[in-house]
Amino acid sequence: MLAVGLMVALAVPQMILAEPNFPALQTIDNIASDKGPYVKITDNNALNVIIGTVISIGLGLIGIIFLVLMIYAGYNWMTASGDEEKVSKAKTIIIQSVIGIIIVVGAYAAWRFIFVRLLY
Repeated sequence: MLAVGLMVALAVPQMILAEPNFPALQTIDNIASDKGPYVKITDNNALNVIIGTVISIGLGLIGIIFLVLMIYAGYNWMTASGDEEKVSKAKTIIIQSVIGIIIVVGAYAAWRFIFVRLLY
């Protein structure tokens, strides 16, 4: 049984890493490569690739921060042992984290709508 668990633990990360490219990079590439009178983007260090990379890294970091805050708040709530001050602090952290991620997702959705739907 331990061998099966070890095999699953070693195989699952490899399956997770086998994802296609981030969709925002493809969208930015499509937007930026078709604009301008004499645009020929063939370099991987082009502006659209750099912007897409920065956006994907930023969104990834924000997601990691959100996850860490949720785990921290959940841990504080579970270990509060009936202390209302700790529970209210944990609830505040959770609410603020959810509001923050909603703002980030809303900003990304607005950016995507403006640049993909209106300019394309």
